[in-house]
Amino acid sequence: MTKQNKAFKFRLLPNKKQEVLLAKTFGCVRFVYNKMLAERKETYEKFKDDKETLKKQKFPTPAKYKDEFPFLKEVDSLALANAQMNLQKAYKNFFEGNTEFPKFKNRKAKQSYTTNLVNENIELKDGHIKLPKLKLVKIKQHREIPADYKLKSCTISRTKSGKYYVSVLTEYEKEIQSKKIENVVGLDFAMAELYVSSENEKANYPRYYRVMSEKLAEAQRILSKRRKGSARWNKQRLVVAKLHEKVANQRMNFLHHKSKELASNFDAVVIEDLNMKGMSQALHFGKSVHDNGWGMFTTFLAYKLKEQGKQLVKIDRWFPSTKKCSCCDAEKKMFISERAYQCSCGFVADRDYNSAINIKNEGIRLLALV
Repeated sequence: MTKQNKAFKFRLLPNKKQEVLLAKTFGCVRFVYNKMLAERKETYEKFKDDKETLKKQKFPTPAKYKDEFPFLKEVDSLALANAQMNLQKAYKNFFEGNTEFPKFKNRKAKQSYTTNLVNENIELKDGHIKLPKLKLVKIKQHREIPADYKLKSCTISRTKSGKYYVSVLTEYEKEIQSKKIENVVGLDFAMAELYVSSENEKANYPRYYRVMSEKLAEAQRILSKRRKGSARWNKQRLVVAKLHEKVANQRMNFLHHKSKELASNFDAVVIEDLNMKGMSQALHFGKSVHDNGWGMFTTFLAYKLKEQGKQLVKIDRWFPSTKKCSCCDAEKKMFISERAYQCSCGFVADRDYNSAINIKNEGIRLLALV
């Protein structure tokens, strides 16, 4: 039996008093994070040439600021402790060369905080969730959490449109047996359809952002003419935020359905390990690349396959899937404008379908080596 984690996200419906406390908590978490980062940055600038001394430096704790800033005592101490842990993780990633130096958080950043289960301070009961400092908060619990799932922590967040959500992280034990790999499918990323499979099936992504673009443009034009900070500006800001939120929800729902469909029908799914950010910048297809949410799709696909003992196989991004003939393995140069692959051996196919077959074959080769 191995331990697994799963999160359940529910809509949170706080009352006015609880909304005030949530706003304070979001602010205090941001305040503490920035305070600790400022101290850490000062220490780094002082000892950046001496890595051994830097390693020995201890992080300040949120408790250090409570005497100077008494308002920090009003909010959940575990939320502040998690802010410290997040900064430590960000700093460690920087120190190991994986990311840039941590940046300060501003008011426009995502408003959220995480709190942990300690002495039954978090509990789900009768359409409510018990949270530290907030006590009982009403939630829309659209699905039940199995009785054998143990609550670990909660992340509370607020969207730009003013909606609150709670993500409940649970832990459970499950024996996952590796599935014998019989049915394999290759997926080639396609900007218009999301993907084309080696079964010659297209995801037919509805391009929600493009469909909503005219409404968004009109709503943003109206917003730009409002006086910033006024009641009318704030009302229009909510209109824009809700449109963006609707697109995000539609996209997420579509990706969940498609990833579930693939995880149910195949034992292994093969994809390319793509650099989506680099692709969107190099090809100037920013909106098209980010609209279909390929990164989110592969994340959903990975955990859905893993839960069933199946595999997501990623092949090297430099593998010549587009240039290679899936019939005779010959290679030729392909331009972006060419939509069909025509080989000297007589093989003719849609370029994405040809790529998907090559991706599948390479995935099967890699699976055989394991």
